Amino acid sequence: MVELLKPKRGGFVRSFGCGWFIREFLMGRSPYGSPAIDPGVGAPQSDIFHYYKQAILKATALDRATRDEERRARREKRLISPEDIERLTDGYLARMPYKSSACRYHSFVVYFSNLRRLGWVELSGIEEPSAFQDHYAAGQPRRYYRLTLAGMTAPDTAWANPFSALYG
Repeated sequence: MVELLKPKRGGFVRSFGCGWFIREFLMGRSPYGSPAIDPGVGAPQSDIFHYYKQAILKATALDRATRDEERRARREKRLISPEDIERLTDGYLARMPYKSSACRYHSFVVYFSNLRRLGWVELSGIEEPSAFQDHYAAGQPRRYYRLTLAGMTAPDTAWANPFSALYG
């Protein structure tokens, strides 16, 4: 039997997957330093996307900084310095463009629509006016989404690939 080489969570490049982040964020667990939310209220889709991108950037910067510090410490025959890792992480974060990692907003919206079709997320009934409505009154408000019971109990494998969970 051949076992495929693949990571347990996230992708080959990312520390964690989009579905995992959405589930943890909507459960109010504040993954990777994102703000904690009330799971009963939920959060707007744009906020979830923003915090996902920020978490991916931080995780990528930390991973690069750790690898660089390990390489430097090995070459200089010294111990790894957490202060140097922190300094390198800040430097990487300052230089990383926002659009360089993870998905674009449209891809996130499509991914999120699959979660809605599966019944894992639902509208919580809370809306607020968006900044767009300041200039165009007919614009769409920000709608809050929360996890359903089905979303909370869905297995990790389904959250890792909701497209296959939806279409088999």
